[in-house]
Amino acid sequence: MTTTQYLALLRGINVGGSNIIKMTALKTCFEEMGFANVLTYIQSGNVIFDAPKQDIAALTQKIERVLSKKFNYTSQIVLVSQKDLATVVKNAPPKFGADSARYRYDVLFLKPPLTAREALKVVSLKEGVDFVHAGKGVLYFSRLISKATQSKLSKIVLLPIYKSITIRNWNTTTKLAALMDARSQSKNKG
Repeated sequence: MTTTQYLALLRGINVGGSNIIKMTALKTCFEEMGFANVLTYIQSGNVIFDAPKQDIAALTQKIERVLSKKFNYTSQIVLVSQKDLATVVKNAPPKFGADSARYRYDVLFLKPPLTAREALKVVSLKEGVDFVHAGKGVLYFSRLISKATQSKLSKIVLLPIYKSITIRNWNTTTKLAALMDARSQSKNKG
């Protein structure tokens, strides 16, 4: 059976003292679900794993159900294949992530059925501070560091669509893509 490398982006864990989950417990939970080669990366809830290729919506529901029961919180995840994450990195707007001294760069991962087009309709921007670009299943969001307090990104938590969004900074996003790529290449050599 063909396996696919996936990335589960957990939403709302280890933030502000809420929904505290140790990465070792999270790794064990994914292994107990039958997934292979499980790796967690930093405390924000990023889990890379191998699973048989299957419907991503069904797999998302299965993982959310198990996480909710095991860790006693309402789990929300965005599940991305290695191929899709590579596309997110490759299709970033020109110069996105290039001037980290002046801008903060984030990727807003959208949980289907939410689309970038729908999200753009409700996400407001502060002119001259916030910049957004739609991608497949994501919004690329940058804001001037010197005017970060004026950014409207923090207002996104007040929107109903926020429950279908998880945010990772650009460095984390590219690091996760690199980790997945390296694992894939080592499997292909072996």
